[in-house]
Amino acid sequence: MKAFQTLLTGKTPLGTWLMAGAPNTAEALGHAGFDFLVVDMEHVTIEFSDLAHILRAIGCTPAVPVVRLAWNDQVLIKRAMDAGAETLMLPFIQSAEEAKLAISYMRYPPHGVRGVAAVHRGSRFGTLPGYLANAHERAFSILQLETPEAIANLDAIAAVEGIDAIFVGPGDLSASMGHIGDIGHGEVQDLIAHAAKAAKRAGKPVGIVGPNPEMVQRFIDYGYSFAAVASDMGLMTGRAAEWLGQLRKAAAPSATSQSAY
Repeated sequence: MKAFQTLLTGKTPLGTWLMAGAPNTAEALGHAGFDFLVVDMEHVTIEFSDLAHILRAIGCTPAVPVVRLAWNDQVLIKRAMDAGAETLMLPFIQSAEEAKLAISYMRYPPHGVRGVAAVHRGSRFGTLPGYLANAHERAFSILQLETPEAIANLDAIAAVEGIDAIFVGPGDLSASMGHIGDIGHGEVQDLIAHAAKAAKRAGKPVGIVGPNPEMVQRFIDYGYSFAAVASDMGLMTGRAAEWLGQLRKAAAPSATSQSAY
């Protein structure tokens, strides 16, 4: 069974986003108990040489790595899979046609158009028996829907052979609806809830990311199959702000101790 697929057989898998691009951070959060970690190559300055190190770090933990690429691009997908990525998240899928291309990029001929190399990290440097024939059976595809148009096409996208899961991107979705930075807006929430129901009818697991536990729990109540909460940077800066606020409040002179003149 595919690594990410095993997570979907039990309780709702919980993950977080990796925005620091640091192997140590990835490894630490993998040991912290997250079920999956999303390596963000869309908005973070992570190169493919960095990716290999981050995947090695996560590989030391029980967490499953998910690599979110910058685009649904044949070359990017090939390089990520050669670097050892098996679960890929592809952003801004708008139609069944784009979904079909994504799946073809992840598969060797005759199932697709992925470029062939004999020795790379994905094949354990050529030591994994039957890799070329069976690589598509190890790969797990997560396609991101990030606009109302994409969600309107969810049924057609989900019907494409080889798609394993759908992922709703609330940030871009809210922006495309005219509510940038406000994923809690009623119209955005209604569409997020609708997407969960549509994916369930289509028989596909559907994931999402939220900024805090309260929002993530709301998404799970909508019917989302897996969810990420915040990011490594968000968790770090949030705790920093919390603790600094406590200490500075305690250290501030009280009104009664200040001079009256």
